[in-house]
Amino acid sequence: MMAQEQLFDCRAAFAATLELLAAADSRIVAVVNDSVGSSNVGGFRKKFPARLVNVGIAEQNMVGVGAGLANGGLIPFVCGASCFLTGRALEHVKVDLAYSRSNVKLCGMSSGMAYGALGATHHSIEDLAWTRVLPNLTVVVPADPAETAAAVQAAVEMEGPFFIRLSRMGVPALPTAAEPFRVGKAALLREGRDVTFIANGTLVHIALKATALLAAEGVEARVLNMATLRPLDRDAIVAAAEETGAIVTAEEHSTQGGLGSAVAEVVTDTCPVPVRRVGVPDTFAPTGTTSFLFEHFGFTPAGLKQAALDVITRKRR
Repeated sequence: MMAQEQLFDCRAAFAATLELLAAADSRIVAVVNDSVGSSNVGGFRKKFPARLVNVGIAEQNMVGVGAGLANGGLIPFVCGASCFLTGRALEHVKVDLAYSRSNVKLCGMSSGMAYGALGATHHSIEDLAWTRVLPNLTVVVPADPAETAAAVQAAVEMEGPFFIRLSRMGVPALPTAAEPFRVGKAALLREGRDVTFIANGTLVHIALKATALLAAEGVEARVLNMATLRPLDRDAIVAAAEETGAIVTAEEHSTQGGLGSAVAEVVTDTCPVPVRRVGVPDTFAPTGTTSFLFEHFGFTPAGLKQAALDVITRKRR
């Protein structure tokens, strides 16, 4: 009998790392919008009760408070559901953080379609499109607990605004990349010559599983974990285009404005090859369980396998 795959909630890795860093650095504080539970900062509140600010359901105010704390020399981690943190407070993120270069760390929780049963109002499938266009704002989408912990560490070490996008879905631990996580660098998880998967977040492990299906048909697929969306690893994208001739992007986000759009922009400018963007097409995602929504939009090993075969066919025309 095959052993069941162990899954991890990246919010747990986020919380554990934040608490560890806060114990060593008194400048680290947390700001939430009545989201102590969903942001998984209950342990932080217990250990550092004077260093957690709960502004209530007031996302714009929350970002402004974070900016004020940063101006006072603190390192605030501003945590809330990504759909509201980015959607409701976008002007404040733009002006108070990105334009002002404030040292605030935004943590968009339960991103993508993790709130499946709550429907389109809670799906966060536009947040990367909104954040990646803002100058000075680093945007990172971790794929597993180890990468989440490394992203939180990097956020503390880097001066300036930083957005970490986390899901509440369980994901497996990824195989160790050739190099440790670095902001702005893609991680090569699998080499291949026929097509490249470029994925981030919850779709990375699914892309890896798709490579096994492709290998059974004699197709060797490269896998790049593009955890950093801004600054983007353009060199890795260009190399994938030149060396494999076809690219499939995969993200729990709209096909417009996110990872797929960013990769297509680079490919168009440098080395035009066929690109297939797997994501939520031009629509509001329906209400349903997250597993249903993943099946619905082809976020499965079989779905990514077919996307790869389709784009390889275009390469050969």
